[in-house]
Amino acid sequence: MATRSLDPYAALGVSRSADEGEIRSAYRRLARENHPDVNKDPAAEDRFKEVAQAYEILRDPERRAEYDAGGGTRRGGPSPRSRGTSGYGGFDDVHVDFGDGVDASDLFEQLFRGGGGRGRGFGGFDGFGRGFSGRGRDVEATLELSLEEAARGGPRHISIDGHDYEVTIPAGVRDGQLIRLAGEGDPGGGGGPSGDLLLRIRLRPHPRFRVDGDDLLVDLPVAPWEAALGAQVPVETLTGRARVRVPPGSSSGKRLRLRGEGLGPEGDLYATVMIHVPRSLSDEERRLFEELRDVSSFNPREER
Repeated sequence: MATRSLDPYAALGVSRSADEGEIRSAYRRLARENHPDVNKDPAAEDRFKEVAQAYEILRDPERRAEYDAGGGTRRGGPSPRSRGTSGYGGFDDVHVDFGDGVDASDLFEQLFRGGGGRGRGFGGFDGFGRGFSGRGRDVEATLELSLEEAARGGPRHISIDGHDYEVTIPAGVRDGQLIRLAGEGDPGGGGGPSGDLLLRIRLRPHPRFRVDGDDLLVDLPVAPWEAALGAQVPVETLTGRARVRVPPGSSSGKRLRLRGEGLGPEGDLYATVMIHVPRSLSDEERRLFEELRDVSSFNPREER
């Protein structure tokens, strides 16, 4: 078949004075309109290749200048900068910026998957221009866990949209972490692989514990005499109770660490001393506090 000279300006429908933005905008529009998996016109693939070749010329200032000076190019001829062969007429090294950091493969993934695809693979035409195969879209769902479940980990049976899954929860999983179930997302197109199911972990608030990375924080109520004299006091953990030593002279806000009692194997539990006083005093308790007041020279407002 005879070839003809390609006029890249005519192929993109822009004037010879068009700037970079006009050229990019025209290419974006025409690439969408003419991609063979979007446009079923038998001639769409040829137009798509022509548009891609035209953009490859005009996006490069040196090649555009060469064309404007009369060098020209021929339809179907490979780009001097292209490498190898691809289903798009020899442009396998073209990564077109469509704005906001989106390149051509990202755009086509969105087009073929309804605009919401998050899959990473990109199929394309084979060496003979036959068909399109693409990886299916990743699907994301939320999996809520209690802190106890997150710390313990292990197998768990879940049901999403009528489908049952067996999931292994890593011990110490964090809020926002993703667990990937390979091949459980949307099916691929044209025989392509299925996407993945992504489970995003959400940890439910706990009535006692606060999460700080792998560590847990808990308030530790302490009586004034325990704080002043020191004591061994019980503290709540995710798995039950432990005992912690409160050093003599501990003030509210002092943190005491219990190793290995946090969220997962690497986490610790930090118990924060909170000094509590009796809401009401017996006569004897009042007498003893008054005696302490009279004999003590301690003034917390003068401490540094």
